[in-house]
Formats: sequence, structure tokens, C-alpha cells
Amino acid sequence: MVPFRGWAPDEGGFQRLGVRMVAGRVVRFDGTRGYGFIAPEDGGEDVFLHVNDLLIPEESVRSGLVVEFEVESGERGLKASGIRLPEGERQPVARRHQEAAPRTAMSDENGHPMCDVLSPEEYRRDVTELLLTASPQLTAEQILTIRGALVKFSEGHGWVED
Repeated sequence: MVPFRGWAPDEGGFQRLGVRMVAGRVVRFDGTRGYGFIAPEDGGEDVFLHVNDLLIPEESVRSGLVVEFEVESGERGLKASGIRLPEGERQPVARRHQEAAPRTAMSDENGHPMCDVLSPEEYRRDVTELLLTASPQLTAEQILTIRGALVKFSEGHGWVED
């Protein structure tokens, strides 16, 4: 990775003194609109991702994908460019989004309804989708914090188990 040399004040904002190569995870990506956001591994604000800056197939970009990218400062904040997989990583297999089959309600021996017990992965995915749908302005950091607290809470109640 090329070391970050910083930004210098300029007339219209900042000029680039060096390139900062950063690793992060895609928080969300809307293929229809052609943009999304990446949460940098080292924390900080989410970085805008645009389809034109991808060096990997658009079909492989999904929430949770680990990528490397260069950070640029734009008029509206940080922007990712040169988005690619980390060195040594294989190209992910593109998956089409499939709706989960409706779950049938289970009953105990007395006929009382029982709740579904999800795997941690299923629960995280469902909670992430719910948060993004309910409040699209949440940052990656906020989603991770809320999701982490909900997973711990749910594990304590037996709603999530491996």
C-alpha cells in the first residue's frame, strides 16, 4: 500500500499530496442506482462508492465484501476510487439476491406457537437489511454498533444460536 501523505488546503478545497490505500467493507451497494458506501477498516466516516470507480465486476459487489480502495476528498466528502479486491483474494462468485422461503411457524407439543431461532449470520443479515430500509441515512459505524448490540441481546434470549 502507498503511504498516505495528507491533504493540503487549496482554493476549492484540498489538493492531493499522496494516495491513501485503505481496506474496508462494503456497507451497502445499490446496483440500480450505481452507488453505495464502504466502511474503512480503521474507522472513520463512510466512503462513497460509485460504480464507475470499480475495478471488479459490479455483480460481485455486495454488503460485507472486503475491498481495497484509494480515498479522495470531494465536494461532498470522501470518495473511493480504484476499488478492487485485496491482493491474494479470489474474485467472489456473483450471487443473485434470492428471497428466503417463507418460514413455517413451529408449535410445541401443546400447539403453542414457537419463534424461529436464527443463525448469527441470518440474524445479522436480516437486521442489516431492516436498518437500511428503515433508516437509509445510518452510517456503517452506526449500523455495526446497533447490530452488535442487537445480536448480544438476542443471543441472551436464545433467539440466535450457532
